[in-house]
Amino acid sequence: MTKFRPCIDLHDGRVKQIVGSSLSDSGTGLKTNFETDRSPAWFAELYKKDGIRGGHVIMLGKGNVDAAKAALAAYPGGLQVGGGITADNALEYLNAGASHVIVTSWIFPDGKLDRERLERLSMTVGRNRLVLDLSCKRVSDPEDTNPRWKIAINRWQTLIDIEITAETLEDLSRYCDEFLIHAADVEGKQQGMDDELIMFLAEYSPIPCTYAGGAKSLKDLEHCKKISNGKIDLTIGSALDLFGGKGVKYEDCVRFNKA
Repeated sequence: MTKFRPCIDLHDGRVKQIVGSSLSDSGTGLKTNFETDRSPAWFAELYKKDGIRGGHVIMLGKGNVDAAKAALAAYPGGLQVGGGITADNALEYLNAGASHVIVTSWIFPDGKLDRERLERLSMTVGRNRLVLDLSCKRVSDPEDTNPRWKIAINRWQTLIDIEITAETLEDLSRYCDEFLIHAADVEGKQQGMDDELIMFLAEYSPIPCTYAGGAKSLKDLEHCKKISNGKIDLTIGSALDLFGGKGVKYEDCVRFNKA
């Protein structure tokens, strides 16, 4: 059944909400919706108190390792962590308290799937503790009857020549426990979700999947539940009152999950 998944997005060691399409290596043009002096551990402790599991701690760039580990330590086994994860450091984060590690760019060097890396990573942490982030951007016209999305890596800056298809999802599901998919075009904009992507994932993902991007009200949780037949979980970030948003109350999301 569809659940609300919380997040802790980290940039320069601080909790922030950022417009996904504005991220770049140089840092120029960055659009920040929210930042706070509250620690990552404060948010993790809140999620723990309310029994909200499966949230994502995402390290956006360098300088976030200590902040991420503080959040994981505050809620052992309750949070997943991603951003710069490789087969060489994944166990470090699991030992720090993460339930799963989230990986994307590392398995797509030079924009191509490196199956040897993927297999090594899956064997290192165990399939049941790996989440693949297949965040993507639409490459077809919104009016197209056959929508298409390509995977975006390197903090969504680089579009690679691998599409989100039924075959892709089936293939990659053999190595991981869940998928996390941000619709990078609408991430952080609070202008509505990519309904077609949600429905596509609900139909073709053979494993649990969480969608993120564009949610702006509590009705979006109900809408996601309806159009996915309860199969897709939803992350709400910038619209949430915890992060300065006015569209969704965190306490309402907690009630939604408990109901």
